[in-house]
Amino acid sequence: MEFVQAASNSDSLEGFCLIKTLDKKTTAKGLTYLDMILTDRSGEIVAKFWDYKEELHSIYEANMLVKVRGKILEYNGEPQFRIERIRVVKDDDGVRMEDFVPSASYESSAMLNKVYDIIDSFKDPDIKAIVYNIIKENEQKLLYWPAAFKLHHAIRGGLLFHTLSIVQLAESACKIYTFLDRDLLLGGAILHDIAKTIEYDVASTGLASGYTAKGELIGHLIGGAMMVNEMAKKLGIDGEVAMLLEHMLISHHGDPEYGSAVRPLFPEAEVLSQLDGLDACMYEFADSLANVKPHEFSSRHWALDNRKLYNHARKDINFKVNLD
Repeated sequence: MEFVQAASNSDSLEGFCLIKTLDKKTTAKGLTYLDMILTDRSGEIVAKFWDYKEELHSIYEANMLVKVRGKILEYNGEPQFRIERIRVVKDDDGVRMEDFVPSASYESSAMLNKVYDIIDSFKDPDIKAIVYNIIKENEQKLLYWPAAFKLHHAIRGGLLFHTLSIVQLAESACKIYTFLDRDLLLGGAILHDIAKTIEYDVASTGLASGYTAKGELIGHLIGGAMMVNEMAKKLGIDGEVAMLLEHMLISHHGDPEYGSAVRPLFPEAEVLSQLDGLDACMYEFADSLANVKPHEFSSRHWALDNRKLYNHARKDINFKVNLD
């Protein structure tokens, strides 16, 4: 079902789509109808479901995947989809949310399994226990959570995607800078944004709609350090390990101007901060250049110091990093 391509076709259409917005309204004659915006891969369209009866047609809401049948008509010079039949998507329909919203280029379950494999390789029992149990407590959210409300990795599964990108970079850094403590650096990398699971309001689509009260009042840097502290106490882990992880989380934005409570004060904390900035920056570069024609410039990007970016066209621009 492709709404944009079919906009001039009066034949009936049937297929799957996502309800982007939904309002239940009443006509002048007192009849209830649903006023929606439906979206699929081709774009979005205004849709109406007339003579709606909740007890007969079920309940629908925004961010729900549905199967619809109807016709595209013209209203005030614009295409409008008139729904004749609608139902909620079933498990055996084989429809995935990832097909309807911007999503990470890797399966979330595969990314999560890779995180667990990395944790399993840790030699330090305290780091392994803290990191494993925090991830385990948050794994359901991690399967679809974004890494941001806007800007870098603000996509379904973006938090795991961003985390694994940094872990891969950190693995390489450990091979070059052999004085780095691998367990500490990778443990901090895995947990550095974990409190984003309490920072954002996120729908089932995996996209954030805003910040929670904790997100506004505490933020994910301090929130993450609190999670580490609480888990260490729960596991009976004493000593310096929890403190080192806490420091990495509260300092990974580098400069207090960007939210860090302190600047990084040991090598692993500094490397994490640098790699976090690098991965976020590369995502913004790729996202900004994705639709720029070869040998042309993008519009100015405020998150990249208001720069116009140049597409040299020597390689295709996308953000499919190698997580294997």
